[in-house]
Amino acid sequence: MVGTHMLIVAGYLITEPTDRDAFVAEGAKAVSMARSAQGCLDFSITADTVDPARINIFERWESEDELLAFRGSGPDSDTAARILGADVKRYVIAAVEEP
Repeated sequence: MVGTHMLIVAGYLITEPTDRDAFVAEGAKAVSMARSAQGCLDFSITADTVDPARINIFERWESEDELLAFRGSGPDSDTAARILGADVKRYVIAAVEEP
C-alpha cells in the first residue's frame, strides 16, 4: 500500500463503567457491517484493558467517501446518550510503509 491515501479514525469513547461491556457487545453488528462495507480495511470497537469506562475505536478506510457512505447519519439518539465523552479523530494518511 505504499503511496496510497487512506483514512484512519481512531480514539476513544467514555461510557458508564457498568454500561461499557454492553455497549461494546452491541457494537458487534456495526463492526461486522463495516468490515463488509466497500472500502473498509479494518474496524474495531474494543473495551480498554485498564479504564473500565473507556471504549477504543479504530477504523481504516480507503477513502472519506467510503467512510461517509457507510456511516450515514451516525449513532442514533439512544446510543449517543450513552456516550459521556469522546476523543475520536480522523487522520488522512499519505503513505503506508511495510516495516
